[in-house]
Amino acid sequence: MEKKLGLSALTALVLSSMLGAGVFSLPQNMAAVASPAALLIGWAITGVGIVLLAFTLLILSRIRPDLDGGIFTYAREGFGELIGFCSAWGYWLCAVIANVSYLVIVFSALSFFTDTPSLRLFGDGNTWQAILGASLLLWLFHFLILRGVQTAASINLAATLAKLLPLGLFIALAAVMFKSDTFSLDFTGRALGAPLAEQVKNTMLITLWVFIGVEGAVVVSARARNKRDVGRATLLAVLAALGVYLLVTLLSLGVLSRPELAALRNPSMAGLMVNMMGPWGEVVIAAGLIVSVCGAWLSWTIMAAEVPLLAAKYGAFPRALAHQNARSAPSASLWLTNICVQAGLVLIWLTGADYGTLLTIASGMVLVPYLLVGAFLLKIARRPLHRAVGIGAAVYGLWLLYASGPLQLLLSVVLYAPGLLVFLYARRTRAGHAALNRLERVLIGLLLIAVFPATWILMG
Repeated sequence: MEKKLGLSALTALVLSSMLGAGVFSLPQNMAAVASPAALLIGWAITGVGIVLLAFTLLILSRIRPDLDGGIFTYAREGFGELIGFCSAWGYWLCAVIANVSYLVIVFSALSFFTDTPSLRLFGDGNTWQAILGASLLLWLFHFLILRGVQTAASINLAATLAKLLPLGLFIALAAVMFKSDTFSLDFTGRALGAPLAEQVKNTMLITLWVFIGVEGAVVVSARARNKRDVGRATLLAVLAALGVYLLVTLLSLGVLSRPELAALRNPSMAGLMVNMMGPWGEVVIAAGLIVSVCGAWLSWTIMAAEVPLLAAKYGAFPRALAHQNARSAPSASLWLTNICVQAGLVLIWLTGADYGTLLTIASGMVLVPYLLVGAFLLKIARRPLHRAVGIGAAVYGLWLLYASGPLQLLLSVVLYAPGLLVFLYARRTRAGHAALNRLERVLIGLLLIAVFPATWILMG
């Protein structure tokens, strides 16, 4: 019999999926594009937006507890099969890319222990040695999750508690060493040569990236012991993560100046710790990052495998992906997901791409699924408060699409298009399948037409 997940396991799942690799690179990522003033505004927008999204998920889990799976089922119920499929496809691709990025950053962190000026063993996590090690780790976790989601969730809870120790130490030291003069230096970022509004816009995909995973409890809601815990876990984890991100980002700008932070190698928190406590600081953060990322990766692997499972049960993905093993683990979708992660690792080795590239792609793929969550609440809300939350979440989703920029949207179009083949195959092989309706034909046609100029522009 399958064991269900309680509030602590659900909260750890959400918090671990958000507190992954991103927080350890956050000081450099933010300092490279924004001044202290822009960061304060950017975090204010993100804080309000992500809390509204968390409240949206909480409300939907209460008024539609029958919809297990969240991200996919909300889009499908509200806007039809094709839109629901696109939400599931985009979210699943985001999860696959996120898992590749976690493996890359794990071995980038290990390079702090192994690499020297004369020996580049793991480098930025994209050498052949790093890819080999990442592949071994990938399949170790794969067989761990096949033992059951509850087993993996219990390990994840321990990893979440362990990762909070180095983060807590960093925040305490940074608070002691914080200097207001350093923080206020070039407060509006004239040296960046970009207007304040442009700096704020440039922070959006980074702030979104560190919050991807907010929907974790909703995605596995079918495995929750109590459906009311799903919303509680989401809100608790979001508030905890928001507090950590604000403290890490803002305190860092009071320890080193913005240009100094921007020049640090990622994970930049390691460089800051060296500045605050000497050579051992690098070891503390590198070790903390490895534990943190492994926990986040475990969370994301669970969620990545859950989405195709649910989509297959509803007939949006091929039926074979609905298979579960004797321990109720989503074995078929897990094999598909991790084979794709393995292919992604090989591509990283061939192209020499790094963590930053993967961050941008993964963030872009989750924009549409998040927008549809807010839009669904707006569509079904009956109370004024629920409607106001839905409007806020939908506006935040639209703002993210705008802030991501045209290049990111073009890349999303190219990555969404192959999914249409999966959708059409699943529809055709489903018992009693219906023909495409007029709206679906129009949407598929528009997406296919957009692929050609998008591919041309991206190649250029």
